[in-house]
Amino acid sequence: MLVTQIGVKMDKIPKVYLKRRSDGRCYVELNSEGNRFRFTNGNSIGVNIQPNKLYGELRLIYAEELFLEFKKALRKGWRPIKLVPEKVEKSLVTELFEESLYRKLNNTYSELYKRDLKYSVKQLKRVFSDLGWSELVIESFDKSKSELLLNTISTSQRVQHNYKMHYSALFAHISDKYKAVNPFKDIHFQKQPERLHKPIKRVEGVLNEIRGVSKELHLCCLLAYGCLLRPHREIRLLTWGDISDDFAQISLAGNQNKGKRNRIVPVGTYIKPYLKAFKGSLAISEDNVFTGRKEPYNPDYFKTLWSRYKRKSKLLEKDQTLYSFRHSGAIDIFKRTGSLTKLQKAMGHSSINVSLTYLRGLEVAELKEEDMPMV
Repeated sequence: MLVTQIGVKMDKIPKVYLKRRSDGRCYVELNSEGNRFRFTNGNSIGVNIQPNKLYGELRLIYAEELFLEFKKALRKGWRPIKLVPEKVEKSLVTELFEESLYRKLNNTYSELYKRDLKYSVKQLKRVFSDLGWSELVIESFDKSKSELLLNTISTSQRVQHNYKMHYSALFAHISDKYKAVNPFKDIHFQKQPERLHKPIKRVEGVLNEIRGVSKELHLCCLLAYGCLLRPHREIRLLTWGDISDDFAQISLAGNQNKGKRNRIVPVGTYIKPYLKAFKGSLAISEDNVFTGRKEPYNPDYFKTLWSRYKRKSKLLEKDQTLYSFRHSGAIDIFKRTGSLTKLQKAMGHSSINVSLTYLRGLEVAELKEEDMPMV
């Protein structure tokens, strides 16, 4: 590592190069009196240019500017001098996760997966700031700290498991670079018993009660019941680009839903006025329906609203959950159409057997596939 000095004259101007590492970081390199020098910022020549704090095209633009500033300084007589070691650059956990995220975002993953990764890194940075870990280096990031990270983000094991999977995927690049052991791999969650979601018989009454508590939760429940969308992913991440201009249908690409298939569902007349009320005059297709901006609410948002409503409700019964609206809608479709195929398409299930399991679990008389109408 090097420190530098301005104002030392030399007869020959060293050649200077702009280079880029395999991880995307840029630096300026030059050789002077048999010594090789590398600079990742402009501090040594008195300019405030730090390209590696940026990403994508901006990083390359500022790296080029840094390169030109070094050429200018060399022409004016500045030369680097090898003196004493500089302070070693810290391998900060937050910076390494951001670097790993940048690599992931430039791969051909689904937009939904990329969005989840971005939010996971955002949550990591928030927790690190709250815990005073902003200067934590990768060598000190162990299993106990990764467990505390997950526990701080959420008390739900299901949510923690999702974050764990995202952080493990991001840590793969960090492991390759620093030969570090992935601290998330040894974290295991106890399998939670499957919980049935009891159907809601008085749907209209419960919806009216919810509307008096939260308009966001009310719209979420309407979409879960009337369009059979999944609350925490499909509904929470819904954008105006997913909804037709006349509010008549919602279209989800395969990478936006659990079934991995393109899915189009009609929007009931009774839902349209509430959707319209959420759309401002300046809304664009990339805006999230609930936040009004590109960033969606956090994964626990509707869960928190539901917990608040549940404490106040006089109509909810035991084992009725937010997902009960989706399940109640499924039962209503089946009772009115008698078609398991239509139910499968409406719910976005990849297999007809999944729809059968749904109905059995929701106290509908036991069915077999051969009992269903033939198409």
